[in-house]
Amino acid sequence: MFEWWHRLVSHFVFETLGLSPESAAGSALDFFLYDTVKILVLLAVIIFLITFVRSYFPTEKIRDWLEGKHPIVGHVAAAVFGIITPFCSCSAIPLFLGFIQARIPLGVTFSYLISAPMNNEIAIAMLFSLFGWKVTALYIGMGLLVAIVAGIVIGKMHLEDEVLIKPPPVKPPHFEEAPIPVKERLKEAWDYTLDLLKKVGLYVLAGVGVGAFIHGYVPSELIVKYAGGDAWYAVPLATILGVPMYSSAAGIMPMIEALTQKGMLMGTALSLMMAITALSLPEAMILKKILSVKLIAIFFGVVAVGIMLTGWVFNAVLS
Repeated sequence: MFEWWHRLVSHFVFETLGLSPESAAGSALDFFLYDTVKILVLLAVIIFLITFVRSYFPTEKIRDWLEGKHPIVGHVAAAVFGIITPFCSCSAIPLFLGFIQARIPLGVTFSYLISAPMNNEIAIAMLFSLFGWKVTALYIGMGLLVAIVAGIVIGKMHLEDEVLIKPPPVKPPHFEEAPIPVKERLKEAWDYTLDLLKKVGLYVLAGVGVGAFIHGYVPSELIVKYAGGDAWYAVPLATILGVPMYSSAAGIMPMIEALTQKGMLMGTALSLMMAITALSLPEAMILKKILSVKLIAIFFGVVAVGIMLTGWVFNAVLS
């Protein structure tokens, strides 16, 4: 979808500016320019479309459908939907915000936010090609389980008041209004999108900036040094080391392959991968404008526990 933009950015950074792709500065600048535009465009397009479509379909119907099902149905559907959306943790935020604006239950929206970067089809395809179907199947199963259970836990805590950007008010039952012209619906959707971009735009720039710095300047050798052993604490240490980093599943996969070849246990390596893709400092910085610090901390804590359990399970099963 954004390949043309990535080619343009890479040409500018590596050809026009003359920076080397292997240099920290070149890698960081290429990452920053590409991801900033990608996330802002995704944010604008998704929020605009959801706002426009929502003007035709009352959101209470979505809630009624979910309320009529077993509570786990929404979480499973959101987690599975994450598999078909090839987003990193920051790129998944626009759709996550769109779900909040559509009044989808909070726990369900988190099941999507966790699953999308961790279980997308790019990660699955690359895992299969590098490590085979057994590792891939176990990864998909554990990834979906983490997303579903974490979403259920967060939903049960009733933290809706910790969401800083509130959805539009719900119309009263049986409320009838005169038909709204399409042009007016488009204008309202556009105005709402611009207002939202003004609120979160600086946070996107700051978050991607931090991610770009880490992407370019944090060496993988540091991770191998401290989390490459088979001690029980290697998994939580890999998870903690992964949180400040930022990359997509496709971007981090070559490093995961290299780490396993250097002796890192598969579960430890995948815990690192899950932490980098599903949790990241740039993601937290962007979410800061949408969610309270309390809710972000709970989100990171619940998911981190799930990732650690996944790593230990992998190490136990594959050892």
